[in-house]
Amino acid sequence: MDRERKIGVLAFFWTGVVILIVCMAGRQVFAADTPKIALVDLMAAFNESEVGKKAMAELDSFIKTKKSAIEEKGKVIERLKGELDKQGSVLSPEAKKAKEEEIERLVRDAQRHIQDAENEVNKKKDKIRETVVKDLQVIIGRIGEEEGYTLILEKGISLFASKEIDITGKVVKRYNEMQSKGKQKN
Repeated sequence: MDRERKIGVLAFFWTGVVILIVCMAGRQVFAADTPKIALVDLMAAFNESEVGKKAMAELDSFIKTKKSAIEEKGKVIERLKGELDKQGSVLSPEAKKAKEEEIERLVRDAQRHIQDAENEVNKKKDKIRETVVKDLQVIIGRIGEEEGYTLILEKGISLFASKEIDITGKVVKRYNEMQSKGKQKN
């Protein structure tokens, strides 16, 4: 019985040691596999970056130019409508109809001009954002690799996240640095 008891105690001991080793190894594996996650607000990064600010200022200037051209067309139309109202009773039916057709033509032209301007502005805006977002994605990838992130998500897809995992500021800083270095080379 003593021998059997010693074997039982030794088996129990070694089973405990194996369980302890497995638990310790498993703990290290889990610790090594803990994901490192971050969030980036791409729109904020775009708007806060120097390139984004400059691009939006240029776009605003472009919009103002288009808007003033449209306003000029509107003024011409309003002036012609005013003339028609004042002179409508003294104009011949043919002259009145010609003025009305001219006003309608100018209105259609102005509407086309507005649509063309909107399309042009949207294309410019999309192109600017696409270019900047591509650059930001490269920077985000570099930060992810350098700092060992498992996953970096766009902030808009999360329902909740701690502010501590938001790396938008870091991305903007790195992007601005990259752009200033690029300017120095040119």
